[in-house]
Amino acid sequence: MVALFMLVAFEYLAVATAMPAVARELEGHHLYSLAFSGGIAAALIATVAGGRWGDVRGPDAPLWTGLLAFLAGLTLAGAAPTMEIFLLGRFLQGFGGGMFDVAIYVLVGRVYPAATHPRVFSLLAAAWVLPSVVGPAITGFVTEHFSWRWVFLAVPVLAAPAVFALWRGLAGHGRAAQHENPEEVTVRETGRESARETGRESARETGRESLHETGREVGRRRLDDPVGQGAREVVGQGVQKAEREVVGLGGPGAADAADGGFRLRLAMGVLAAIGAGLLQYGSGGSNVVLIVAGLVVLAVSLPRLLPRGTMRGARGLPAVVALRGIATGAFLAAEVLIPLVLFEERGLSPDQGGIALTGGALFWSLGSWIQGRKPYRRNRVLALGCAFIAVGVAVTAPIVVPEVPVWVAFVGWSVAGFGIGVVYPTLSVLVLELSAPGEQGKNSASLAVGESVLTVVAIAVTGAIFTVSAAYALCFVLLAAMAGAGVFLAGRVTMEV
Repeated sequence: MVALFMLVAFEYLAVATAMPAVARELEGHHLYSLAFSGGIAAALIATVAGGRWGDVRGPDAPLWTGLLAFLAGLTLAGAAPTMEIFLLGRFLQGFGGGMFDVAIYVLVGRVYPAATHPRVFSLLAAAWVLPSVVGPAITGFVTEHFSWRWVFLAVPVLAAPAVFALWRGLAGHGRAAQHENPEEVTVRETGRESARETGRESARETGRESLHETGREVGRRRLDDPVGQGAREVVGQGVQKAEREVVGLGGPGAADAADGGFRLRLAMGVLAAIGAGLLQYGSGGSNVVLIVAGLVVLAVSLPRLLPRGTMRGARGLPAVVALRGIATGAFLAAEVLIPLVLFEERGLSPDQGGIALTGGALFWSLGSWIQGRKPYRRNRVLALGCAFIAVGVAVTAPIVVPEVPVWVAFVGWSVAGFGIGVVYPTLSVLVLELSAPGEQGKNSASLAVGESVLTVVAIAVTGAIFTVSAAYALCFVLLAAMAGAGVFLAGRVTMEV
């Protein structure tokens, strides 16, 4: 699993480094931002579907489906003859990555004890260290001396051993489950049956209480209703209420409701992906109609995909989802701009421009490692991390001025990388802590949806600005302000006031 994350990290850094060369060869500068946000939009659909799939069937199926789609997307992007085909490959890659990502959350939540979650996520973040150090340089060298296509086509080949190792590991885990101690299985099944019986007894008691309340209501109504019609109506209502509470514990009706809710969420996920695509495509060509249409579609679809209260940063899970979107959106949108500024405005080669991203990815790993060492006060850690992101983006902004040394981008992006390294895994742990076992996939999907949508919005807004006026400095200022807003939201991620 860690090896696969290393390849995902390499590809993540590689795309940002190689994209200027891709856009130049395929004549797709007007679609530059869509190459990033198109994959993010695809991940919207995948996370909704994968979250439900993981909750119902376990993490294996969405994990392997996501991996295959991710590798197929890389192959298509690497062989693309036009920018449109390249974007299709990126879309497929984003779909696979989104499903793989949410499956990992379910896998961690079900396999690892809660006390180890911070260390697990910090270990996954540590998989970024080696790609952070050598990835941009290798990508730049391959792009400049061979072809950007090999940046994409080489990854499926390199991933084959890691995929096989993960398959063996998951198969071993399944075999271990099949060879558990029979006495332990008996104890567990007895506990489950006891829990089911407790639930049934609780329902019966609830039903009895409803009927007792009904009786009291009948007594009160007799004084005003000598005919008894009102009493009969109240009795009927009480019985129906008791029956609903008993049957509501489970059964075909509950399953149908759950399936109907999932179908609605999936439809809203597709609608949100369309809205994100309209927004991004409109921003690339400064088409106001498409931008407005995209925003309207997102306004309609998002309330069905995110926890209630996310838009206003309500305490608990809604604030966690909102903060993930704000922090990650600001960071990723700025990271899209940095290679482009260095390549287009400062005249650096792809390998030189890619080195600026190395510091960010390396310090991301450092921040993740530090937050996983011991428990910290969550709201303070998150506020500090968002502050680091804001400061890092602000420090990076002056690279648009020719007199400013290029190494400033490395320093600024290292600061921002440390901030996102602290914030990202902390929120990953929080979403599992705030989720019941049967809702880990759903809530992890909501986390990913919030992250994806706000990232698309941030990239779309900055993309529209530099497409029209090349005002890179304004883009960096807006993104720094966006990250700064996360400092105030960080205090609402826990239920403590």
